Amino acid sequence: MKLNEQLPRSGPAHRFGHVALISEHASPLPAQGGAAAAANVGGQDVYVANLARELALAGARVDIFTRRDAPGQNKIVHLGEGIRLIHVPAGPAQPLPKEALLPHMDAFVRFVIRFARRLAVPYDIVHANFFMSGLVAQQLKLALGIPWVITFHALGDMRRLAHGPFDAFPPERIRLEKALMRQADRIIAESPQERLDMEQLYGADPGRITVAPRGFDPNELWPVPRAVARAQLGLAPERFTVLQLGRLAPRKGIDTAIQGLAMLRDRHGVDADLLVVGSGGDGGEEEQARLRALAQQLGVDDQVRFAGQQPRAALRLWYGAADVFVSTPWYEPFGITPVEAMACARPVIGAEVGGIKSTVVDGLTGFLIPSRDPRALAARLAALHADPALGKRMGEEGLLRAWRHYTWRAVAQQACAVYATVLDETRAGAASGFTPF
Repeated sequence: MKLNEQLPRSGPAHRFGHVALISEHASPLPAQGGAAAAANVGGQDVYVANLARELALAGARVDIFTRRDAPGQNKIVHLGEGIRLIHVPAGPAQPLPKEALLPHMDAFVRFVIRFARRLAVPYDIVHANFFMSGLVAQQLKLALGIPWVITFHALGDMRRLAHGPFDAFPPERIRLEKALMRQADRIIAESPQERLDMEQLYGADPGRITVAPRGFDPNELWPVPRAVARAQLGLAPERFTVLQLGRLAPRKGIDTAIQGLAMLRDRHGVDADLLVVGSGGDGGEEEQARLRALAQQLGVDDQVRFAGQQPRAALRLWYGAADVFVSTPWYEPFGITPVEAMACARPVIGAEVGGIKSTVVDGLTGFLIPSRDPRALAARLAALHADPALGKRMGEEGLLRAWRHYTWRAVAQQACAVYATVLDETRAGAASGFTPF
């Protein structure tokens, strides 16, 4: 049965009636434009869309600024009561990889400042998403005095560690991130690990960082009986089935899942299927070809199914069809898919990296394993195969944990608390005659 939240609509949104969300490369509208557009979709778009919705439901007016990436797009699109999407002309009106957007941010800044100056009701606060959006918020404060907070969604230093020479972002990204951490009124980290990375790698002030995770939508994800889900997807009813869901990119560690599947067969005598849901973007086809070749080399190509990108409305069926969800990235700032799997009452085996370390409770909602360790993955898969009741208990515990901590309403309430703190400090500073400029 579908679950529904019963919490009353209340909160501090009346204290900041007008909010600007900046998300330069990740639009809440469905991605169009092929590989370059798909490469920019990675969870930030979902975060921004759901945060805007919850803020609007709590009484705020919300404008979302994102780059125009197609000709003929309306300048302003109304996404719902109290929410506007503003397409910013910055660079060519076509999809570009986010790694190529930094040279166009000056144009983005100029447009947003002009737009904000013409408003009858000024913005109370700006929430930047990603470091390039932080550059926009920084300039808005310099021009108009609007306080701002930032969620980075990923850190350049950690990305460089994960990608090495294949990181296509310009080298100045890390320098810019350090400056933004010093200048932002508040930083919202998505996990305790990300907060620690900011402190240790960037020297960020821990007193100005608040941890607030991503969330899931209970109206979109809920438990679906396994038999029902498999029947709708045309999957074998009794096969032990593992799900991996997310972008096809090397750092996602899908090769570890395939290697673990082979070891599950060779070391534990368990034949299982692996469902890989998601697509890539630039490099996605090459990554899928590499993974297919790996599966063939290991003799499990007939057990691995690449299902491609799926509509969000269908994701609960894919989660529901699985016996266990696996997420084994090298690096993951937060990692929303383990939370989504828990919301669908499925046990999770996750790499002990980034936000996954805090969302998955080892031994309770699933298992944590070392990154890039297919042997450990195979052992945990074998344990769940041998004890279906254990997987059921872990799924139920995960469902409770997801509802307690990771709904979008809870995320928005935490963001609202950060906004309120910043505005209180700003007003106190103004009353005392203090000016930061």
